[in-house]
Amino acid sequence: MIYAVKEIFKTLQGEGAQMGRAAVFCRFSGCNLWSGREQDRSASACTFCDTDFVGMDGTGGGRFPDADALAAAIEAAWAGSRDRRYVVLTGGEPLLQVDDALVAALHTHGFEIGVETNGTQLPPAGLDWVCVSPKADTELLVTTGDELKLVYPQEKALPERFADLAFNHFFLQPMDTSEANANLVAAIQYCTDNPRWRLSLQAHKMIGIR
Repeated sequence: MIYAVKEIFKTLQGEGAQMGRAAVFCRFSGCNLWSGREQDRSASACTFCDTDFVGMDGTGGGRFPDADALAAAIEAAWAGSRDRRYVVLTGGEPLLQVDDALVAALHTHGFEIGVETNGTQLPPAGLDWVCVSPKADTELLVTTGDELKLVYPQEKALPERFADLAFNHFFLQPMDTSEANANLVAAIQYCTDNPRWRLSLQAHKMIGIR
């Protein structure tokens, strides 16, 4: 497979259960829920997406001819010891491209592999951390994993719909829109009243990192 990647960079994970952990982010181009074009946003299944996943023009981005080439680029971005190597495969929707060959290559390079997915595509075997962020009006195919991170509120994706799925962690993340303060208050109240759910904040935005 030829992989289309928007960007590759090293930072700290800013959200969820792995928050604060050093990681290389490999952001794949493309998504099955939104084209990434503003003129298509209102008709998409994810109207609140805050990520640029269009094209291959970001830092470290481009076309990679095979899994070994992409794994080598991710290793170069890590630029450190083999200890506790961690890569987050994200997008867009990474599971449109992530396959068995890439999982094997990244493990050979000593990486623990996390994926952030909307849950509408089945993952390959061997991923070490699966974070699912469901979106309204979509069929959720990935119903087990490590972390379910629900952007809140979504009128047609209420937390109750997902609370009994087989995940180890359940997070509500306030939607970052013009109503961000109200969304934060609502998420705090929901987590207070429903202790299965924990609050996830986008710490990377707060401290000014990618």
